[in-house]
Amino acid sequence: MILLAWWLDIPASVGIGASVVASIVTLLSYIFPLLPGINSVGRQSLGTFFYAVSVGILVAWFWHIQQPQYAAIGMMVMAWGDGLAALVGQRFGKHKYKLLGAQKSWEGSLTMALASYLVCSLILLGVLGNVWQTWLVSLAVAFVATSLEAFSLLGVDNLTVPLGSAAIAFALIQFWPLH
Repeated sequence: MILLAWWLDIPASVGIGASVVASIVTLLSYIFPLLPGINSVGRQSLGTFFYAVSVGILVAWFWHIQQPQYAAIGMMVMAWGDGLAALVGQRFGKHKYKLLGAQKSWEGSLTMALASYLVCSLILLGVLGNVWQTWLVSLAVAFVATSLEAFSLLGVDNLTVPLGSAAIAFALIQFWPLH
């Protein structure tokens, strides 16, 4: 959805409004069984709520400065990186490790890093082109996103990963300008 909003130049107010509505609905669903699928991860988590909140924060942060690619990086790293990491980790995760009491797998973490690198590279390649910043920033985003996912508990990675990924990409591009 964030890519569509970016490409169609949807106003920030629409994205922020949708985020607020989605956040309220998910919070209500934790109390009342409005959308039982939201709580189906089998553990106590506010992940869906944090995901909706992160959309609003990223749109508010990057739309008004005409830099929506960073919001897209944050959301796509979360969607693809974390989503694929969970699938691969559950299905193929044979090498487990524990971090802050949460069990992870090296296979899932590697998937998070690779998917994050690929997503960020594709977005930056489309915006910046084939320049060294595209590849180095994508590497940094992959490292930061994978670290944040590993250290975040109770679904808070749905907030830390998108915000951290977008923030590091934005900061590094400011630090390493194209000119």
